[in-house]
Amino acid sequence: MTILKNLMNLNTRRVIFIIGPTAIGKTNLSIKLAKEFNSEIISCDSRQFYKELRIGSAPPSKKALSEVKHHFIHHLSVVEDYNVGKFELEAIELITELHKTNNTIIVVGGSGLYIDAICKGFDAIPEISRQIREEITSKYKSKGLDWLQRKVKDIDPEMYENYDTKNPQRLLRILEVFEETGEKLSSFKSNTIKKRPFEIIKIGLNTERDALYKHINKRVDIMMEQGLIEEVKSLLEFQHNNALQTVGYKELFDFLNNKCTLEKAVENIKRNTRRFAKRQLTWFRKDKNIHWFEPTQEIEIKKLISEL
Repeated sequence: MTILKNLMNLNTRRVIFIIGPTAIGKTNLSIKLAKEFNSEIISCDSRQFYKELRIGSAPPSKKALSEVKHHFIHHLSVVEDYNVGKFELEAIELITELHKTNNTIIVVGGSGLYIDAICKGFDAIPEISRQIREEITSKYKSKGLDWLQRKVKDIDPEMYENYDTKNPQRLLRILEVFEETGEKLSSFKSNTIKKRPFEIIKIGLNTERDALYKHINKRVDIMMEQGLIEEVKSLLEFQHNNALQTVGYKELFDFLNNKCTLEKAVENIKRNTRRFAKRQLTWFRKDKNIHWFEPTQEIEIKKLISEL
């Protein structure tokens, strides 16, 4: 029966998602699975889209990128406008093309909204006028993050509860959509899950909290050794762009703007990354279709995939 099922799987188009919090080991597992299935990899990490973020977004190493072809890695600039609606269209188009030559595709990432866009679909979000965007950005710069958080919580509490509330980029998007359309961003989430022409398998990685936090702290130290501060310095003129309102960059912008010491900035990166990982897990735990494993359970993961 297992042999018959495996043979059937060879003819079943499927997408295997490797999901979990930052620094858990998703990239390592995805590379191994991609090699096993002779698959290309689609990134679902919204920070890794930007080519200027070569250290702080923790992209796959040059070696990993040379071993397996990746998509949606460093294909945008921080000055470009991009959103989950555009990603959905491009990702589904790519999956359709890749399935012509390979029935199994690996998707990896920790951006829950972008994963949902592939799995469930996202209704088209209207374009935001330049005037509204500039007005809202100006207000945020003068009134600060607390003001932005209050506005978004009042306007769209559903999205507020599920978003990174320390990330102005995401919050600004919610406010922009409301000011442009009078509608909540959550109203553009597809009420009916779009039927996809492929099977979806979700593998979640997690581990004991203290171990995860140690991995996070170590990763931040390595980033600093690799030259993260120099990377952030090179982006100083773009510090207010949406793409840079994220952990690892905004803390170092504070240091460069003489708002805190370098030691404090690094401490804040570690703290905010740990909080971000906690929010990622909160989002993913709502999904009952995720099969959870320790990062070391590669044999068990491969067995599950073969049996599904």
